[in-house]
Amino acid sequence: MRTWSADSDGPAKAAWSLISRPDAWPEWAPHLRGAWGLGGQEVREGAVGAARLLGVVPVPAVVVDKRPGRSWTWWAAPGVEVVHRVEPRAGGCTVSLSLSAPGPLEPALALLLEPVVTRSLRRLARISA
Repeated sequence: MRTWSADSDGPAKAAWSLISRPDAWPEWAPHLRGAWGLGGQEVREGAVGAARLLGVVPVPAVVVDKRPGRSWTWWAAPGVEVVHRVEPRAGGCTVSLSLSAPGPLEPALALLLEPVVTRSLRRLARISA
């Protein structure tokens, strides 16, 4: 599993409101333009839909777990799991994204996604402060 994270001086509640709401994703992750079918105000466990990558490319998604205010997990493809977390800490919170994929797919995806995920999490940390 590959994990990226960023520390925010803001409260966990502010970070959660950005990481869990598809309509807020473009604020901190400009490559994402929201989603279809993943939930209303927040992602919903059991929801099946797609994330909108670059506004046009649908990335299939199934929300397989949600711990309100803390984390949500989705499957993007068979064996590809992504976990979004918000962890409170003294003076703020830590936001993170973990990627798990089978075999050589994980390091390949991690290499491809690292610059985008790193920038996006830093932006999320800054905006939620």
